[in-house]
Amino acid sequence: MYGYYYDWTYILVLIGALISIIASANVNATFKKYSRQMSARRLTGAEVAQAILERNGIYDIQVCHVPGNLTDHFDPRTGIVNLSDSVYSSTSVAALGVAAHECGHVLQHKTEYLPLKIRSSLVPVANFGSRFGIWVVVAGLAFAMEPITTVGIWLFSAAVAFQIVTLPVELDASRRALAMLEDYGLMGSDETRASRKVLGAAALTYVAAAAASVLQLARLLILRNRRRD
Repeated sequence: MYGYYYDWTYILVLIGALISIIASANVNATFKKYSRQMSARRLTGAEVAQAILERNGIYDIQVCHVPGNLTDHFDPRTGIVNLSDSVYSSTSVAALGVAAHECGHVLQHKTEYLPLKIRSSLVPVANFGSRFGIWVVVAGLAFAMEPITTVGIWLFSAAVAFQIVTLPVELDASRRALAMLEDYGLMGSDETRASRKVLGAAALTYVAAAAASVLQLARLLILRNRRRD
């Protein structure tokens, strides 16, 4: 009997998991390293975020504290830039880079940055596909119903597309952040280079997530084609 759970294609999933683990460990280590380097101006992450918003004439977005470590995010639904414990009150170059990055997302939202609009449009189907796509494929394979398998693959493909389109969104937010930190005099060039390393390590986590998703999709396609044969 054909078995979905016990075959060599699991190595693709393991490779994806390993890539993600390495990327996560790298960003944590990089953030920790540059969290020990304080900025010369002694501005906190919250102060830098507020300064960037004001310099861009944005007064309808709040900067708030959110619990956790590296749980920073901008929520356009509430109009809040949420900064984590390690960023909100910190004066480190790592914290300021992250705070500026989230403001980069605010500017993307305000300027209707196209990749961000595409990513937002994918959210509903991507959430559904990431949760249930694989299980729909499993059901299709288990009952030898190729149309169901194909539906599952398309659902999971939406989740993969979301991960891929996230890359330019995150890279652009970091590019904006680093430019604003230096152009607005919030950091010196040496400090900006340190923040670039932090944001670069963070970007690799999104690359890893996209790679893991692509590998999982490749596995599903291999399993479907094997069933056809």
